[in-house]
Amino acid sequence: MCSSVVERCPDKTEVDGPIPSTLTMGKNDIWWKTGVQIFSDISTWIIVPVILALIIGKYLDNKYNTKPWIFFILIILSFLLSAYGIVKTVKKYKIKLERQDSIPARNASHSDAGGEKNKNL
Repeated sequence: MCSSVVERCPDKTEVDGPIPSTLTMGKNDIWWKTGVQIFSDISTWIIVPVILALIIGKYLDNKYNTKPWIFFILIILSFLLSAYGIVKTVKKYKIKLERQDSIPARNASHSDAGGEKNKNL
């Protein structure tokens, strides 16, 4: 039992060692970085083509008095471009993540095999 307020009382929830934080983690330890990059890339592929189609379509429809045909055509093209860009981005990150997942597995299997050899000696 703790006798004073200043004295530190151990708790069942305490863990040994320092609490990890983003300040103490290495560059490769940021677990959310890839997720934010994927979100950013896919959001860009959704937003940019549609906004450009909206602005350019409205401008051209007003200029040539063709409301709303150029706008609709450009919006359809922007959705197709967005779909292509999203598929391309997802494939790129899928390959990147598969490579990252396979590297630690190889290193772990090599270290395990080496450990077994040392045990047998």
